Amino acid sequence: MSKLLRHVALVPDDNIGHQLKASDVTRVAAALQKQATRDFGPIWGVTATVDGFASLDDVPLGYWPIIVGQENQGGGGVHLDDNNQPYSLVDLTPDWTVTASHECLEMLADPFGNRLVAGDSPNPKKPGRVEFLVEVCDPTEDPTFGYTVNGVRVSDFYFPNYFDPAQQGKSQTKAQYDFMGHLTAPRQVLAAGYLSWRDASGEWYQEQYFGSKPKFVSMGKLDKRHGSIRAWVDSTTLAMRQAALKKRAAYGPQVLVRLPGEHADDNNLATEASRIRADALRSQIRSLRTRSRAK
Repeated sequence: MSKLLRHVALVPDDNIGHQLKASDVTRVAAALQKQATRDFGPIWGVTATVDGFASLDDVPLGYWPIIVGQENQGGGGVHLDDNNQPYSLVDLTPDWTVTASHECLEMLADPFGNRLVAGDSPNPKKPGRVEFLVEVCDPTEDPTFGYTVNGVRVSDFYFPNYFDPAQQGKSQTKAQYDFMGHLTAPRQVLAAGYLSWRDASGEWYQEQYFGSKPKFVSMGKLDKRHGSIRAWVDSTTLAMRQAALKKRAAYGPQVLVRLPGEHADDNNLATEASRIRADALRSQIRSLRTRSRAK
């Protein structure tokens, strides 16, 4: 049986004018497509297309849009429209490509923001079985944990076995819990990240790593006015997430972000290789046109 193909659109908002070039939209959409197809899809069992469009007016029906602009979202967020279809808002910040990747992967894993997975509580003071909200990028959401695809910075993400029971004993085979290998144990949360779950009573909790060390906090009961669990969780943690990421961020003014420690020379060589190939192809096309006219 073939898998249901999911379609995602990357599109600039009308409120940013020409701040985001069409070439940047196309380039980032291609990177997100490759990440979704090569890295994420085989692990999470989803198939998807990611295409760039110049305007919301151009986005066909059946696509879930990621809208980049002045959205006042801080870290971005996935929402449901009036027909309960997902869309995402991403702020045009220096690291917007990481946020777009983050929101794209979370839409693909859980389009409607309500997917729960049962597991053991991370809080030793409140043990027992709980249900975790599936947010594949949140425990490693700091852009420094990400990686580059086609020279574009994208988000790290965890694997389904992130919710497995903790391994016991040295004889156990070491598992991989996220794409980049930053996580070393199930349900681990890294700096600037968080993990959300509810207990049997319906109360929600988080492990937050927004300060110098992780801590457990109660979020209370779900506020259903937000439309989905994920939208509510994102809204309640927005200010803290912004502050935590701001402390760790070290970005330059570029839109397609390159983080400290990445190989600028390698990226420049890749860009140069693309330019050389493009020039060679243009030259060949001109020759074909010249020969065609000479006949």
